[in-house]
Amino acid sequence: MDFTLSEEQLMIQQAAKDFAQNELLPGVIERDETQKFPSELCRKMGELGFLGMMVNEQYGGSGLDTLSYVLAMEELSKVDASASVMVSVNNSLVCWGLENFGTEAQKQKYLTRLASGEIIGAFCLSEPEAGSDATSQKTTAIDKDDHYLLNGTKNWITNGGSAEVYLVIAQTHVEKGHKGINALIVEKDMKGFEIGPKENKLGIRGSDTHSLLFNDVKVPKENRIGEDGFGFKFAMKTLAGGRIGIAAQALGIAAGAYELALKYSKERKAFGTEISNHQAIAFKLADMHTKIQAARNLVYQAAFDKDTGKDYTLSGAMAKLYASEVAMETAIEAVQIHGGNGFVKEYHVERFMRDAKITQIYEGTSEIQKIVISRSILKD
Repeated sequence: MDFTLSEEQLMIQQAAKDFAQNELLPGVIERDETQKFPSELCRKMGELGFLGMMVNEQYGGSGLDTLSYVLAMEELSKVDASASVMVSVNNSLVCWGLENFGTEAQKQKYLTRLASGEIIGAFCLSEPEAGSDATSQKTTAIDKDDHYLLNGTKNWITNGGSAEVYLVIAQTHVEKGHKGINALIVEKDMKGFEIGPKENKLGIRGSDTHSLLFNDVKVPKENRIGEDGFGFKFAMKTLAGGRIGIAAQALGIAAGAYELALKYSKERKAFGTEISNHQAIAFKLADMHTKIQAARNLVYQAAFDKDTGKDYTLSGAMAKLYASEVAMETAIEAVQIHGGNGFVKEYHVERFMRDAKITQIYEGTSEIQKIVISRSILKD
C-alpha cells in the first residue's frame, strides 16, 4: 500500500487549505448565525476550479481524480462544512451525474456552466414521504409526448434557493414502481417551479436548504437523463459517489474539531499545568487522532476504488458510515476538552458539533449505510 500523495495532489490540498483559512474562516461564524449562503465565496471557488474538480477539461472541469476531490473537501470542511456541502453536491451529484449519464447536448448546455462555477446545481430526490425510502416517489412526471408535466414537492434540497439547474427524480409509470422513475433537468425559471422557505437548521446553517414545489412544470423530453425509467438507477449510482464526498466532509469536520482541541489543550492550564498534560485529556486526544486516521484511510480507499474503476459501493458506504460517526464523536469531545469555552461560538467547536450530525443523515442515513454494507458482504 502506498499512501504517498502526488505533487499535484499536495498542491490541490494546500490550495484548498489556503482558501479555507484565508477566505472561509473570517466570516464563518456570522454566516452560521445569519444562515447566509456564501455566494461570493462560491463564485471564487468556481474560479479556482473547486466546483467541477472531476469533470473532464473539455466540459470546463479540472479533470482531477476522486482523491484530489476528497483532499479538497477535507480541507474546506475543516473550516466551513456549509460551504463544502455545496461543493460536494455540485461535484458528486450534479456534475458527475450529468457527465456520466447525460447526452452530449445536455453536457454542452448545462455541464460546462456547472463545472466552471458560472452556475451551481441541486440534486432533488428526498420528499416528505421519501427520504431513506427513495422508491416512494410522490412527485410525478407525466408523459405528454414532447414533454413531461412535473408535479410534487421535494424536501431538504441543498443549494435549493441558489441553484440554476435541478436534477429532479420523479415517478412517470406508477405501475412499474422504481423502474418507472425518471430523472429530469429542471431550470430555475421554468413556469410553475417555486422555491419554498429556507429551512432553519441545527447545523450547516450557511448551506442553502429549501423545499421545492412543482406545479404543472413543463419539462422538455430532451431534458430527461438516460432512457425512460432510468431515474432510480441514476439516483442510486450518483449517490454511491456522493457518499464519498460526504465521508470527506465528515472527515474534515472531525479533523477540524480535533486540531482546535489539540491546540486549546496546549494553551489552557488547570491544576498548575496545560490540560494536555492530564491523562484524561491526553487519552481523549489519542482516541480522536486514531479514529480520524482510520476514517481517513477508509475515505481514501473509497476514492481509490472509484479512481481505479472498482466497485466502490461497499467502500463508499463504509467510509461514509464510519467517518460520520467519528465526526460526531470527535466534535463532542472537542467541546468537552474546551470546557465552558466549548459552548461559546467564538471557539468554533460547538458549530462543528452541530454540523457533524447531518453527516449521519443526508445522502443515506447511517442505518441505510449498514443496509448497503450488510447486503454487500452477505451476497456471496
